[in-house]
Amino acid sequence: MTTIDPKDFRDLNPGDRLLMGPGPSDVSARVLQALAAPCIGHLDPYFLATMDETQQLLRYLFQTANALTIPISATGSAGMEAAFVNLVECGDEVVVAVNGVFGTRMCDIVNRIGGKLVKVDGEWGRAVDPAAVAKAVKSRKPKVVAVVHAETSTGACTPLEDIAKIAHEVGALFLVDCVTSLGGMNVPIDQLKVDAAYSGTQKCLSCPPGLSPVTFSAAAVKALEQRKSPVVSWYLDLSMVRDYWGSDRKYHHTAPVNMVYAIREALRIIAEEGLEARFARHRLNHRALVAGLEAMGLSMLVPEKERLPMLNAVHIPDGVNDAKVRKALLTDFAIEIGGGLGQFAGKVWRVGLMGHSCRRKNVFLFLSALEAVLKAEGFKTKPGAIEAATAVYAAA
Repeated sequence: MTTIDPKDFRDLNPGDRLLMGPGPSDVSARVLQALAAPCIGHLDPYFLATMDETQQLLRYLFQTANALTIPISATGSAGMEAAFVNLVECGDEVVVAVNGVFGTRMCDIVNRIGGKLVKVDGEWGRAVDPAAVAKAVKSRKPKVVAVVHAETSTGACTPLEDIAKIAHEVGALFLVDCVTSLGGMNVPIDQLKVDAAYSGTQKCLSCPPGLSPVTFSAAAVKALEQRKSPVVSWYLDLSMVRDYWGSDRKYHHTAPVNMVYAIREALRIIAEEGLEARFARHRLNHRALVAGLEAMGLSMLVPEKERLPMLNAVHIPDGVNDAKVRKALLTDFAIEIGGGLGQFAGKVWRVGLMGHSCRRKNVFLFLSALEAVLKAEGFKTKPGAIEAATAVYAAA
């Protein structure tokens, strides 16, 4: 039998971090306090009431009346899988637009569950071209058309209106990944006629990772109810999970009680700020950050009209070591940013301005820290980064 000495294990104290990567984002003290509330039973009347409140707040955020709007008891990737496994059966045709890593993951899931994949390849770092999707669905009858709204690997935003129309014109369900966009920019589910959407708690919601909000339209629920075969994942089978979150309260799994406390508080904070004000805050801080970066002599990956406000992909200058810069930012300034993924690994930095992290003081702190680190690396930055960011705020 293995023996251990408890003294060999340190107390948990990671220290302060400014989280400005692709997620997680900073978590407010209010959410942390909610997370630390006493754990009670997952069928306790108090917790059941908390579940109802959480659903109401999620509908507000998703801007939907969908009855099936719940947080899946797992991270955003489980939300992705839940959306596909509940709507797609073996042999169903699924059109997936791919312009980054997370579109590629959608394709992987479709293949694993036996769907007939129709892949629409787009340029990484650019929005998906609706014409390419229209061409792919022509003369087909896909069951689902899927797209990533906010591609976290590149910072590209794909407008949803035209693709939603294309999907519905051929009788398909429209499935959207809004893991990074929800809570930071407008995602009006009902107005856009999105049939299934999923997100994550750790980005613009500024809640610890661990839950995945999902919402299914009446059409998506009907497709779920009319399946010819059982959902391939027992845990993610929403025909059962919804009965726990619904009025029947049928036991399915033990919900992560304290994480539900946390998301409820995070959603309450969002409601207090108001959606329009929250979206405007993300846009403003994004514009100030980009102005400072460009004044410094850096360039952005994504064209201006296709950029996300909460995830900024910045070209790494020639001769600058990606890993050394990120390490110096973390070690010397306690700032975390992300590196590139896929074909952009080592070529871009991903700088997040999400939720609680999306603050004016963080923009200035990051610009100052990055300038100092780049100079230490021998890169000659241009002057005026702080002044450029200041000018954006002054003109707002």
